[in-house]
Amino acid sequence: MATCIHDSSHKRFFSHNSNKFSALTSPHLITPTNNSSDQDNEEYIKVWSCIQEEAQLDSRQEPILSSYYHSSILSHQSLHSALSTLIASKLTTTTLPTAPLQELFYATLVSDARIMGSVVADITTVKQRDPVCVSMTHCVLNFKGFHALVAHRIAHKLWSQNRVSLALLIQSRASEVFAVDIHPAARIGRGVMLDHGTGVVIGETAVVGSHVVIMHGVTLGGTGKESGDRHPKIGDGVLVGAGSCLLGPIWIGKGAKIGAGSVVLVREVLPGTTVVGNPGRVIEGQNCPKKLDVVTETT
Repeated sequence: MATCIHDSSHKRFFSHNSNKFSALTSPHLITPTNNSSDQDNEEYIKVWSCIQEEAQLDSRQEPILSSYYHSSILSHQSLHSALSTLIASKLTTTTLPTAPLQELFYATLVSDARIMGSVVADITTVKQRDPVCVSMTHCVLNFKGFHALVAHRIAHKLWSQNRVSLALLIQSRASEVFAVDIHPAARIGRGVMLDHGTGVVIGETAVVGSHVVIMHGVTLGGTGKESGDRHPKIGDGVLVGAGSCLLGPIWIGKGAKIGAGSVVLVREVLPGTTVVGNPGRVIEGQNCPKKLDVVTETT
């Protein structure tokens, strides 16, 4: 893998005037971010430089991939451009051309520094926490859970601008292509990993904190009996195991773990606890909850 360097000559991509999201949820769940745009910009420079170096190294090692890496990474001046082109190429149809999608996605990514800050944090988290991720470039090009998150972050921005039809179209295409169905109104924090991604469903009023890992086949859904706020709220640092169903407007505290195949209906899971089974029951941690001092914003 290439040695990733910091290049201070890169253009600054993050605005000092970025508005930060104020969490409207319980303080034991997620915390508003205090990250500065300077910190985001520095991390962006480091990650984008690393991705470019890895792509160059891979191209030299596997010449058959040189054209692919050039068109996907090396021909682009920014991660914004590379990602908007990549995601557009995956979501395009015969009646939905790539070029207009790419322009829409690029304009959305550059319009709000928080989106790219979250995307960069997602890449970093995948590289750090997924042992099969050999490089950041591998994550950007090949991880459909990451692709689904990027598509969602774009759709969520459009939803917040009342561009509902576009947001829902992106949700639909992402569900078809990536097998990940996230309603564009759902709010998701930074540094999130959808491991494998297949079969993940996240409902309209769900909130997912930062540094959360969600395995394949997870549902953050409603019970079918409520209207309005009807989906789970997931705290920072939570791990949700494969095939789990978390149903209704329940609260999952910071650092909790939900075992694979669990069905969780209880109104609140305390921070640092582990829940398993159907119906879900706490098996450890209830007497020694763990506090995670992680700051969160959602995009």
